[in-house]
Amino acid sequence: MKEFHSCKAAIDACIEQKYFAIAHLYFEEKTMNIHIHDCYEIYYSISGGKQFLIDNKSYMIKPGDLFFINQYESHHLTQIEQGELDRIVLSIHPDFLKQLSTPNTAMDYCFQYRTPGFSHRISLDKDQQQRFMYYIHKLTSLSGYAEDVMERAIFTEFMVFLNKAFFSQIKVKEENVNIRYQYDEQVNEILEYINQNIASPITIDHLANQFYLSKSYICRIFKQATGTTINKYLTARRISIAKSLLSEGMYVNEVCEKCGFRDYSNFLKSFTKAVGVSPKKYALYNAR
Repeated sequence: MKEFHSCKAAIDACIEQKYFAIAHLYFEEKTMNIHIHDCYEIYYSISGGKQFLIDNKSYMIKPGDLFFINQYESHHLTQIEQGELDRIVLSIHPDFLKQLSTPNTAMDYCFQYRTPGFSHRISLDKDQQQRFMYYIHKLTSLSGYAEDVMERAIFTEFMVFLNKAFFSQIKVKEENVNIRYQYDEQVNEILEYINQNIASPITIDHLANQFYLSKSYICRIFKQATGTTINKYLTARRISIAKSLLSEGMYVNEVCEKCGFRDYSNFLKSFTKAVGVSPKKYALYNAR
């Protein structure tokens, strides 16, 4: 597997191939404002020296720290120390993890587990740090016959290792984590409805009436199943679609309308906050 040296390049490859991508970064890239991704992200700090803001939680980063960031969780990395900043960033497509999962083993548990007091960070001990780098080296050095088969097998083993490390630090007993890998049927229907009507005004009141559920109940089951809130999901999906349409050359005003934003001002504010640049600048630098 190719080892990227740019987060953006790795994310683009992950989304395009619906697979996973590895970026090994040594120096600071251009700083982005609070942003979101369509894929899962694992951030592993080798040198430390930064501060992470993830979904309104702030973390100081030390060497050996590992962060699990769910898709659509807003995050922002701020510079603390100048100079070399050694870290590994994995971008993983959610559909690929679903393929690796079984009815008894959810490979995305480390991304989906979100309870009050939850921490996105775990700290690896020396043995775990060595093992983490072992998997990275194996994945980025494979070549020759059956490379794709070996890559998938090693990555599956890697995710088992990461989930076990996650389990142990959040004090969840493994025997109690036989999670059924399925969304609640109601949430599946809600997600399908949202995605089919993304260009229309959608509110929690509207969804509650549509599915004959109370607002508190629909918010609770949605958060439990997806790891994010309805409003955050709506905004993230609309921005994801907007990025795709802008890349295809569609005019900004048309994109705003097709993605269901109330007005251009709201679109501009939401897009810039999530992506780090304005829609016009994004279109300028990402046109295909």
